[in-house]
Amino acid sequence: MQISPRLAAAFLLLAANPAFAQTRMLRSPSVSTKHIAFAYAGNIWIVDRAGGAARRLTSFAGEASNPKLSPDGSTVAFSAQYAGNVDVYVLPIEGGEPKRLTYHPGPDMVQGWTPDGRRVVFNSSRASKGPGAIPRFYTIGLDGGVETAMPQPRAYQGKISPDGTRLAYRMNNSWDEERRNYRGGQNRPIWIEDMVTHDVTSPAWTDSKEMDPAWVGEVVYFLSDRDGVSNVFAYDTRTKALKQVTTFKDFDVKTLDASTSANAVVFEQGGYIHELDPTSGREHTVSITANGDFPWMMPQWKDVTARISALSLSPTGKRAAVEARGEIFTIPAEKGDARNLTNSSGAADRDPAWSPDGRWISWFSDSSGEYQLIVASQDGMTKRAISLPEPSHYYTPEWSADAKHILFHDTHLRLWVLDVASGKSTHVDTDPYMMPDRSLEPRFSPDGRWIAYSRRLPSMFRAIFVYNVETGAKHQLTDGLADATSPAWDAGGKYLWFLASTNFGLYSGWLDMSS
Repeated sequence: MQISPRLAAAFLLLAANPAFAQTRMLRSPSVSTKHIAFAYAGNIWIVDRAGGAARRLTSFAGEASNPKLSPDGSTVAFSAQYAGNVDVYVLPIEGGEPKRLTYHPGPDMVQGWTPDGRRVVFNSSRASKGPGAIPRFYTIGLDGGVETAMPQPRAYQGKISPDGTRLAYRMNNSWDEERRNYRGGQNRPIWIEDMVTHDVTSPAWTDSKEMDPAWVGEVVYFLSDRDGVSNVFAYDTRTKALKQVTTFKDFDVKTLDASTSANAVVFEQGGYIHELDPTSGREHTVSITANGDFPWMMPQWKDVTARISALSLSPTGKRAAVEARGEIFTIPAEKGDARNLTNSSGAADRDPAWSPDGRWISWFSDSSGEYQLIVASQDGMTKRAISLPEPSHYYTPEWSADAKHILFHDTHLRLWVLDVASGKSTHVDTDPYMMPDRSLEPRFSPDGRWIAYSRRLPSMFRAIFVYNVETGAKHQLTDGLADATSPAWDAGGKYLWFLASTNFGLYSGWLDMSS
């Protein structure tokens, strides 16, 4: 199917985002005795410790991140893309023209300050190259010049102690910083290194992800997901006592910082900035509003022709349902107008599927907060939302030929069949192995009574199964001595075709932990 240039030009999306009184998605807070600096919407902002209306310090087309207030609170250091690559800049908290300190073509990410406030600490991989580039710490003076490498051969996040004698740091980052509950070789404990003897101590650690160490006096505060959710922990370097300070159960705590002079710890959790009192152990959300002329929050036209990511042809082939930029459209093959069936700002509408009788289009939508299956008339005038079995990510919907049932998968590798009339979902089967090609490849029989699919056996070979939609009975059709996949019914529903190999050699599974 081809889309005419005139249709492509008209295939636009009007998007707008609402404004909220208390701003969310505030990142990377840093605290001084009077202020909190943070990153929001690609710029650096500052606000009073008590909260209120924040003031924007930077405003440009690139991104600014990692703000760190100086020990005396007069200056903020940050990383920014003013000149294309990410370099270190400093700026008075009153605002003005940022001063560039570094000029290396690689990214330089601000970590903090030396205790005397004369130099900025940043990490850079400039001394190595390639996919495994190793970050280490450098310092640079406020007048720029040549940076000085710190002695640690590898350092990614960290802070120098208030007395300048120790460094608490995280040695390396991970491939996927947002992966939750990762347990593996990329995790490392927080290291506390004596800057003179280079002796290293660590808080008690098993295999959790530890991040963002920062000092308040002799105590190192850091983030750990050792209990499943990333929370704030405190390690007293004198007594060696370790305690958990926050107990959030929903969203991870992120981007922690602290100040000895302010006697405060700040962090991001759930998109809000929180401040923690080290003395009492109490924390509170800092109420902050960050208002500005954000172009992306204004209604605007977006050409989404190049962002089509799913397509389902109508039975006649005259129109197609497509997903683009979180919306569901139908577009004509030749003549006619594009129709936006969803117009859902702030929601992800995905995976359209056209019913075989041409009357209905289904898709998944998270407009309610969790994914539901939407069944709508093909013109979008009537819609019905059907609740799904549990909060999850659902995909690959397929209608039965009689338009009475819909197949789909979830992120737990389970196959479901939904009765459109009743809205009831029934579990068909589960693929027991997480594999790159994890689809069960389900196919309805022409009469809609059977579902054929392939599932892995303990041998890692796949076998062909059939499931009776009416009774719920399932049967394995192939013996499992050969890899069988890709079932397909003939037009009359009498024969089931599939691919198989009877001379497939021995091989190791995709992830073999014994090898």
